[in-house]
Amino acid sequence: MPGLPPVLRQLKGDPTASGRAAQSRKHRTLEPRTRGAKVVPSVCPYCAVGCGQRVYVRDDRVVQIEGDPDSPISRGRLCPKGAATRQLVTAPTRLTKVRYRRPYGTSWEELDLDTAMDMIADRVIAARDHDWQERDERGRRLNRTLRFAHLGGATLDNEENYLIKKFFSAMGAVQIENQARI
Repeated sequence: MPGLPPVLRQLKGDPTASGRAAQSRKHRTLEPRTRGAKVVPSVCPYCAVGCGQRVYVRDDRVVQIEGDPDSPISRGRLCPKGAATRQLVTAPTRLTKVRYRRPYGTSWEELDLDTAMDMIADRVIAARDHDWQERDERGRRLNRTLRFAHLGGATLDNEENYLIKKFFSAMGAVQIENQARI
């Protein structure tokens, strides 16, 4: 019976199509993609809700992302965007280099992440040094710069925003805001 078309197999002995008629040779050899994968608890990065996720990792690659039923926030459910987060790291169209257009440039160039991070650090330090205000006109200590600010995203949790606030305060910034909700 395995060589018969599925409709005939169903008519010959599996009228509900819930047993052998619903299986093919390929189907019998399939294994779950999560078999042998390590489960890493995580939080969905898309919005401020903070839905719990289970990230399945095998051989240093993400193979599956599912809702975490132990999460008190989402109880195992994910919205369509959250259910598609595996594409953030596995999509073939994912950008893995930084795109940079120099001042007055007309085209983009690709930079590796280390180079881009060094450029950002150099610019933050230069901006801080250029506009550092140690004291006001009456001699009161300020130790600040108004040259840069920080606005944290809604996907950052309170602990991450706390560390960012500490960092930017230490750098002398006074315009620091976030949207922490989780």
